[in-house]
Amino acid sequence: MTVTFAERLARMPGYQAGVPTGQAPEAIAAGRIAQLASNESPFPPHPQVVEAIARAAAATNRYPDPAATLLRRRLAERYETDPSRVAVGNGSCEILLAAAEALCEPGAEILYAWPAFSMYPYLPALTGAREVRVPLAAGGVHDLEAMAAEVTAATQLLLICNPNNPTATHIPAAEIAAFCERVPPHVTIVLDEAYVEFQTNDDPDAAIDLLADFPNLVVLRTFSKCYGLAGLRVGYALGSPGFRAAVDAVRQPFSVNALAQAAGAEAILHSDDVLMRVEGTIAERLRVEEGLRELGLRTSDTQANFSWVDLGDAEEAAVLAGLAEREIAVRPGTPLGDPGHLRVTYGTPEENDRFLGGLSELLD
Repeated sequence: MTVTFAERLARMPGYQAGVPTGQAPEAIAAGRIAQLASNESPFPPHPQVVEAIARAAAATNRYPDPAATLLRRRLAERYETDPSRVAVGNGSCEILLAAAEALCEPGAEILYAWPAFSMYPYLPALTGAREVRVPLAAGGVHDLEAMAAEVTAATQLLLICNPNNPTATHIPAAEIAAFCERVPPHVTIVLDEAYVEFQTNDDPDAAIDLLADFPNLVVLRTFSKCYGLAGLRVGYALGSPGFRAAVDAVRQPFSVNALAQAAGAEAILHSDDVLMRVEGTIAERLRVEEGLRELGLRTSDTQANFSWVDLGDAEEAAVLAGLAEREIAVRPGTPLGDPGHLRVTYGTPEENDRFLGGLSELLD
């Protein structure tokens, strides 16, 4: 007799990391590998954040604060809300998983657009809820009309990735507000804004203002991107006290480690640094997009820190292999839901030049 595992394991899609296992971090740090596959920041954290991490490291013989009191208080101050409305997690992924555990069970429905964030298919697989996928509209944009039409009495969780990963498109807050008006109050709407600082349609906090009008809305954000803290995994959600209590109830204790708490609590104080990072990224975005157009390639209307590249007649696997030979890591479109595409993060100017040069050689 053999060990029997849970049937739901067969439904798990399996996460594919941006950098293949075994690629040494020191090779990336030394610049030998242009790491443009994981939508990280190419820049290290603010120096005072690094100092806060070092101070916290001296006390790692102790468990972290289970309530993440300082981090949640600083986030509440930043967004002018109450700490009871702030949930934190081991990256925003943990909050998504916890939300599904807290809200869904067999018979419920989880609704989202596709292609979108590759973590979303995990949620129905883990909970037994029915998955409802709505295709993106032309240009890789969320089709909010079609999504609203799919909402039923069984819909418990509705996910909007904005800007969307992998297509990088963004829906203005006014359109999100009009959509929320149409969604019944029993549906929890999670607005996943991991890349919101990079969009230029709205003020980055425009969606935060919607929380006062829609108690069933949750805004999800992360320190992994523009704050440069991907290696520490700390994300947060702003919503109702009930949502925060629900996700805390189903997660393991001490899920946000002490270094991550210290880093996030310090990073949120440095908005000027974030603005500089965002401006630098947008400058590279304009340059990379122009370079791709000169190569005859089309991209979606990006509002993130990456481009979604339509390879046209070029073979995705061949382009990916050719870039890998040149030690340039990007993400293939096939596992992200749309074959014939590449997702490329904006790195340093030097890394972006390597990418454009390598791609030009391969297409020639």
